[in-house]
Amino acid sequence: MNPQENADLLAALMRQEELLKQLIASINKPKLGLHSEAGNCKIYCNRHNGSLWYTLSNNEVTPIASTALTGYLRELKFEKCERRSKEVYKLLATIQADRTYILESGHDTHFTKSILAAMPAATRSGNATLTPQQLYSPITLQPTPGTTDENVLFCRVWVESELVMASYNEETNWREVSKQALAVTKAALEMTF
Repeated sequence: MNPQENADLLAALMRQEELLKQLIASINKPKLGLHSEAGNCKIYCNRHNGSLWYTLSNNEVTPIASTALTGYLRELKFEKCERRSKEVYKLLATIQADRTYILESGHDTHFTKSILAAMPAATRSGNATLTPQQLYSPITLQPTPGTTDENVLFCRVWVESELVMASYNEETNWREVSKQALAVTKAALEMTF
């Protein structure tokens, strides 16, 4: 390439970067005008209340009829909280869509393990896993009931129309998988801003 071609390419890349920044800024803007979507929407992902996932308002359970949630995975974190007078750990997955959704599931549930196993290096069997670059695109989380135990809830993870196939077993080192999953989401977020 000659110097002029290099300069043109650099200018085009700088324009593209500026457009990407504007696009990200527009995605993160709040809705304007009247609506009923102020604040976060917390979704509980378990089968305790007759549905796959649900919300709570004034201790009233509202089942969610939708079979999937599509948005940008912004954060994964573990949090200690109190449920039924016991201290427990929960995974909180923050999804940015038409509003911010926070999915809560037990730290050692199959729902949580399904999400964590979808991250890089979760398994050694060569299964497809999410990369920070893929997290620039929306992902879809689909709660899936277990077939042999009516208390079990899995989570299918999709990138575009491709199911992320990641398995785990009793030997999976969940502490290491969790660290890697948290690192992937953090790296994707840092690369975005």
